[in-house]
Amino acid sequence: MAKAQSTVFDYEFPKMPDFSQLQQDYSRYFGDFSKMFTAGKFPGFDIEAAMTFQRKNIEALTQVNQAALESVQSLAKRQSEIAREAVETYSKFAKEIGAVSVEDRFAKQAQAAKEIFEQAVTNLNELREIAQKSQDKVATLISKRVSDNLDEVKSALQPKTVSNGAAKN
Repeated sequence: MAKAQSTVFDYEFPKMPDFSQLQQDYSRYFGDFSKMFTAGKFPGFDIEAAMTFQRKNIEALTQVNQAALESVQSLAKRQSEIAREAVETYSKFAKEIGAVSVEDRFAKQAQAAKEIFEQAVTNLNELREIAQKSQDKVATLISKRVSDNLDEVKSALQPKTVSNGAAKN
């Protein structure tokens, strides 16, 4: 009687990598990496310029955040003023409408609805202008920094020259 062979346990394990070969490859590719640094500096890369570049980016980001915060504050302040004015207007209207006849009440309601709508449109336009000015200021700050970044990168990529005209690394 022949035994059936199970394929479940006939798994071939993967071979272990040759770590000595991996070490040799690593040494070959990255062994000279430390030689690229001279006196703790990477040739062709100015750490000081990179730090200055990033400092300017952070300063620009701070200015953008400050402008956005001021915008939010002025919008919130104006919205609260509009809400206060609306409450005062509605209170005044409620007092006035209670003291008139039914026929006059409809006319006053129509007039009040028209005035309230016109004021709402005026208020929305004012809020839109405040937001637009803020967006313009933020866009100008960002645009200026991006332009400056491009100029700085362009100048950083140009070869440096010394007094005798030879290129400096």
